[in-house]
Amino acid sequence: MKIKIAPAKFKLNPRIIYTALSATVILIGTYLAIRYAQGDFRLTNQGILPETGLLAANSFPNGAQVYINNRLVTATDDTIYLEPGEYEVKIAKDGYSSWTKMMAVKKELVAQTNATLFPSAPSISPLTFTGAENSLPSPDGRKIVFNTASASSQIKNGLYLLELGENFNPFQKSSRQIAIAEPSIDLSKANFIWSPDSSELMVLTKQKQVLISINDNQRLSTLPDVTFKKKQILSEWEEEMYLRERQYLQEFPKEMLVVATQSAKNVYISPDKKRLLYTATASAILPKDIVPPVPSASSQPEERTIEPGSIYVYDREEDKNFKIAQEKGSAELGAKSLLANDLFRNKPLSFESSPSAFAKLQATSSALTSYRFNSYHSSLFINTLQWFSDSKHLLFIQDDNIQIMEYDGTNNTTLYSGPFAQKFIYPWPDGSRIIILTSFSPNSPKNLYAIELK
Repeated sequence: MKIKIAPAKFKLNPRIIYTALSATVILIGTYLAIRYAQGDFRLTNQGILPETGLLAANSFPNGAQVYINNRLVTATDDTIYLEPGEYEVKIAKDGYSSWTKMMAVKKELVAQTNATLFPSAPSISPLTFTGAENSLPSPDGRKIVFNTASASSQIKNGLYLLELGENFNPFQKSSRQIAIAEPSIDLSKANFIWSPDSSELMVLTKQKQVLISINDNQRLSTLPDVTFKKKQILSEWEEEMYLRERQYLQEFPKEMLVVATQSAKNVYISPDKKRLLYTATASAILPKDIVPPVPSASSQPEERTIEPGSIYVYDREEDKNFKIAQEKGSAELGAKSLLANDLFRNKPLSFESSPSAFAKLQATSSALTSYRFNSYHSSLFINTLQWFSDSKHLLFIQDDNIQIMEYDGTNNTTLYSGPFAQKFIYPWPDGSRIIILTSFSPNSPKNLYAIELK
C-alpha cells in the first residue's frame, strides 16, 4: 500500500508582512530624516537640492525684501535652504538704506544676516534749547553733562545733566540742572572729569576746583575747593579704571593682548566687552586659530598681518581680525594708552602699595588731564572711529557726513549729512538715536539734537 504525502503549503502571515513593511518604512524614513537634518538634501520649489545649508535672513526692522544674487527670494524673517557656496545677499526696505554682503553658506550650518537697516531720511529732535557748551558723555554712556550760559535768567545758567533713558520724549524736559552758575566762576572754559562710576563730576576752573554729585543741584560757591587733594582723587579713580580694564581684557587671548599692549594705541573695548577697536603702531602677525573655531563664524575677509597706521577690530569669540580703516592724522593732544599694560602679572597693582603707579593720566595742565581721562572713556575725543551701542557697528565722520559701518568694515552707510559740530557725535545707549551738537541759525547757540534711527 502506497502512502502519498501531500506537499506542504507555505502560507505567509499578513501580520509579519505588515510588520516588515512598517519597519522598512521607518528605517528609510529615519535615514532620510537624518540626512535631511544634516542638510544632505532639501525639497524646494526647484526640486531636491543636495547638501544644503541654511541662510537665516533676518533684519531690524523686519519685513524687508531679500535678494540673493540679485534675485528676489523672500522677505525677512525667513530661513532659506541653499547649496553650499558664496552668495551676494541684499536686504532692502522702502525708507531705509539697503544692506549688502557676500556670505558663505556651508553644509549643515546656519548663516545669519542680522542686518540693521538705518532710515534714509531720519527725523531730528531737539534735546536742549538754551545752548550746550562743553558737552561731555559719562563713562557709562548714559548721561551727558553740559554748560548753559544763554538761559532767560542767571539762576537758570549753569551745569545740566541730560539722562539718556529708554523712554525719551522730545516734548518733555529731558535735562536737569546740577550746578548753578556763579559770576566769579567761568564755566564756559571749565574742564570736566567724570568719576569712573559716573556718579560724580570734577569741575576744574582757574578760579576753583570742585567735586559735585550729579544727584543734587548745588551752588559752586558753597562747595569746598579740592585742589589740594585733586591728585589723590584722580589717582584713586585711575586705579578703579585700571582694575576694570584688567578684568575686561583678561577675557581676550594672550596673543591679542601682546598686540594690544605692545603694538597698538587707541584701544577701545566694545560695549559688550567682546571686541577690540585698535590702531596698530608696529608691524605684527596675529597667529591663526588662537581659539577653537566657532560654527557659522563670519565669512568676511580678515587680516592677520598687522600694519602700522591701520585700524582693526578683533572679535575674541570668533577669533577674527578685520582691517576696517586707515588712520588719518592723529589726535592733537595724544593717543590713548592702556592702563592695564601689566596683564601678565598674577596680581594687579593697588593704590595703597604703589600710589605712584596711578598718575599716568595726570598732567601739568587741567586741560590735558581732563583730555586724557575723557579720551580714555570714549574715542569721541580722538580722531578715530567710535563704537556704536550695539557693539556691531562703528560711528565716524567722513566728508562732513556722519557714517556708520559694521565692525567687519562692510555696509558703510550715511546717517546724516546736515550741519553739525564735528567734535561731538555720540550714540544713544540703546542705539535708537545719534546725538549731535549743532545750530540751525547763525544767531543761536549750539544745542544737542537727536537723530532718530528707529
